[in-house]
Amino acid sequence: MIARPWRAPLHRETGMTEIELKMQVPVHAQRAVDAAVGRGRAQRTRLRAVYYDTADRRLSAAGIALRVRQEGRRHVQTVKAAGEGLLERLEHDVVLRATARGEQRAPTVDPDLHAGTTVGTVLATALTPRAGETEVPLIPVYRTDIRRLHRTVRAPGGVVELAFDVGVILAGDQRLPVSELEIELVRGRPEAVVEVARRWAARHGLWLDLRSKAERGERLARGLHVVPAVKAGTVALDADAGVDAAARAVLAVCLLQVVRNASEISTGDFQPEHVHQMRVGLRRMRSALQLFEAWTSTLDPEWISGVADLFRQLGVQRDRDVLEAGVLASLRAAGAPMTDPRSAAQAAPESACGDPTRIARSQAFTDLMLQLQCYVLAPAQPASGDPEALHALLNDRLERWHRQVRRDARRFATLSEAARHRLRRRVKRLRYVVEFVAALYRDKRVRRYLARLVPLQEKLGAYNDLCVASALFRRATETDPRAWFAVGWLDATRTRLVTCITPELEALRRLRPFWD
Repeated sequence: MIARPWRAPLHRETGMTEIELKMQVPVHAQRAVDAAVGRGRAQRTRLRAVYYDTADRRLSAAGIALRVRQEGRRHVQTVKAAGEGLLERLEHDVVLRATARGEQRAPTVDPDLHAGTTVGTVLATALTPRAGETEVPLIPVYRTDIRRLHRTVRAPGGVVELAFDVGVILAGDQRLPVSELEIELVRGRPEAVVEVARRWAARHGLWLDLRSKAERGERLARGLHVVPAVKAGTVALDADAGVDAAARAVLAVCLLQVVRNASEISTGDFQPEHVHQMRVGLRRMRSALQLFEAWTSTLDPEWISGVADLFRQLGVQRDRDVLEAGVLASLRAAGAPMTDPRSAAQAAPESACGDPTRIARSQAFTDLMLQLQCYVLAPAQPASGDPEALHALLNDRLERWHRQVRRDARRFATLSEAARHRLRRRVKRLRYVVEFVAALYRDKRVRRYLARLVPLQEKLGAYNDLCVASALFRRATETDPRAWFAVGWLDATRTRLVTCITPELEALRRLRPFWD
C-alpha cells in the first residue's frame, strides 16, 4: 500500500507548462559557464532527488517522471510529463514540510497530491490498476545528486532562469555524470528561452540535448546504452489555417525528429538508424521549406541551404552504414574476392568525411535548429480569410511536382544516372509533402497514392545505394584489381532493379491524383 506523506503540504502550486531547453556543457567549458552564470545574485543549491516508478516501469513507458527532491531543508514532490514540441513539459510541484535539522528520513511519494491537475490526470491514468490488481506500488528506481548554480536574467521578450547543473545520476552501483545548462522561462514569450540559448551556445560551445535527467536515469537503471531512433511524427493541419501557421506546424514536427535523434548522436553512443532518421528529418524539413518558401515572407532563405549542408555532411556516414550493413553482405554471399569496407571507404575523399557526433554538437547545427525553433514559436501571420486559399496553393504545388515525376517516369530506362538521382529526390520530396498535408484531403485517396509512392521511393533508394557502392568500388580498383568483381556484380544488380522500378513508375503515372 502507498503510504501518505508526513503531513499535508505547506504549499501547493497549480498545474503548469514548463518551457525549458537543456544544453550539454563540455568539461572544458565548465569553468567559463560557472563564472558566467555565477554573476550578480546567483545562488548555489544542492538538489538530491529520488525518482519513483512501478516495478514494470509504467511511468517511464508513458513519458512521466515522478520524484521527491530535497532542496536545502525542504522536500518537493514533482510530476512531469511530455508536452508539445522541443520546449514544453507538463509539470506540477507540491512543497512538503521542511526537514528538521539532523533528520534523515525522507517523505514518501504520494501520487494523489497531484489530483486535479492536467499532469496529475496523466499520472493517475498510468497508475490505474489493471485486471487482477488492487494497488500499484511505487518503488525508488534511481536518484540524482546535483549542485545547481542558478540566477534569473532578462532577455528580449521575457525573463529566464539559467541553471548550471553539475553532479551525478545514480542507479545501484552505476553512475552517470551530469553537466548541463537549463534555460527555463520565468515569464514572457517562449522565444526568449531560444534567443538566450543561441547566445550561450555560441559563446561556450554548448549543444542541444532533449534527454531529461529522468530519461537518462531510467536508461542507467535498465543498463540501456542506446534507445530506438525517433521516426517522423504525424502532422495534423487545420483546414482553416493560414499558410504561415501551416508552415510552423509542419516544421515543428520535423524539428522534433531531427533534434531527438541528434541528442542521441551527440552522446557518441548511437546506432546507424539514428543517423538515418536524423537525415530523414532534415530531408523532410528541407521539403517543408521548399513547399512554403514562396508563400510566406517569414521563412529565411538561408535555412534551406543550411539544412541541405547538414544533410550532405551526414550522408558520408550514412553511405558507409548502408555499404557495411547491406551491400557488403550481398557481395560476400556472391563470393566477391574483395569485400573489406575499409578498402572501399579509403577511396572516399578525406574532405567528405563527416563525424555524426561532431555534427550534432556543432554550432552550425545548434544555431540553425534554434533559429527554426524560434520561428515555430513565434505568432503566425493572419490567414488570408479565404478558407480555400491553403488548399488552392497546395493543389497547385502538388500538381507541379507530380508532373515532374511523371515526366521522368515515362523515360526512366533511358535517363542518365544524374537524372535518375534527381527523380529519386523528387519522389522523396513528393512523398513527404503528401504526408504533411494528408489531413486536409480524403483519407482513402491519399492512402492509395502513398501506397504507390512509398515502395517506389524505397526501390529508388536501393538503386541509389548500389550506385554509391559501385562508385566506391570503382575507386578502389585503382589500388586493388579484385574490386572489379564487386563493380560488375553491382552494375548487373542495378540493371535488374531498373526492370522492377519501371512498372512501379508506370503505375504511379496512371494513378489519379487525390487533389484534383
